[in-house]
Amino acid sequence: MYKEKLPYAQSALILGISSIVTACCCWGLIGIILGIIGFNNANKAIRIHEEDPNAFDGVNNAQTGKTTSIIGIVVGVLLLIWHIYTFSTGDYEVLFEEFNNFSDEY
Repeated sequence: MYKEKLPYAQSALILGISSIVTACCCWGLIGIILGIIGFNNANKAIRIHEEDPNAFDGVNNAQTGKTTSIIGIVVGVLLLIWHIYTFSTGDYEVLFEEFNNFSDEY
């Protein structure tokens, strides 16, 4: 019997992976947003699979998407908190100075 692909599972996986990458590159905020969307898609997919497990294939993608979305959200929140702390204490000037010195050397 042919099983259909589970709706939302592939998008949950893609959004979960993207949330990890963008959390590291974009100050954490975009990673949090993509992680929340991926988490919601993963939950939808798992709910659909639980209604009729024999009709759909790909629940592993949904579970992996859920896991990667959680990781992306956690990393994004930690980086966002770190950036807020850095800007509130004034340490960002030191970071920018070090970055400029590093870029001038090369």
